[in-house]
Amino acid sequence: MAAPAKTKLAAPKKAAKDVTTSVAIAKGPNKNINVQPILNQQINAPAVTQKFGTVSQRLPIGLADNVRLESVRMLNQLLADTMTLRDLYKKSHWQVTGPTFYQLHLLFDKHFEKQSKLVDTIAERIQILGGVAIAMAHDVAENTLIPRPPRDREEAPVQISRLLEAHQIILQECHEIAKKADDSGDDGTNDLAVSNVMRTNELQVWFVSEHLVDTPLVHAR
Repeated sequence: MAAPAKTKLAAPKKAAKDVTTSVAIAKGPNKNINVQPILNQQINAPAVTQKFGTVSQRLPIGLADNVRLESVRMLNQLLADTMTLRDLYKKSHWQVTGPTFYQLHLLFDKHFEKQSKLVDTIAERIQILGGVAIAMAHDVAENTLIPRPPRDREEAPVQISRLLEAHQIILQECHEIAKKADDSGDDGTNDLAVSNVMRTNELQVWFVSEHLVDTPLVHAR
């Protein structure tokens, strides 16, 4: 009887090599490039690219250095106060209570959104002038002229009074900025102060102050 034929075992397949990275590298100019992100670069970073409180010559906008420097200084103060008012509106939006809760809850949030847009507009003007816009919360807190509210919840009339005081501070700044910018020929900053910031704040003062009309619903206890 013939011996059964031996079955040949297939050789084990070699694991496929992941060539995705090597292919990507081979296409580039440097085959030894490191594809991993380089983290913690702030530790050994060189000097900053621009100091706060200075202006650069990057954009030729036709204004002298001293004019741009003064406009940036005033706008950074306005920016710090606008950021504070924006956050004060959000605090009031979260914490408001009482018979007028629904109306004020919506109104405060709408005003917060408008102030947020102003923050971007002011910061962009500072950058256009070659300055550095104030940005972080602790810097804003150190520089704002608006009194800091307590962490506690307050009655709606008190919230509104704080908001109106903050608006007044900002509007006074706008008048000063508009006049100085006009005198120095900085028409862009003048237009921003009047057309954007001043008009928005005046309108919000009107809407908010009407909630303090002398009725029993709005008297603080």
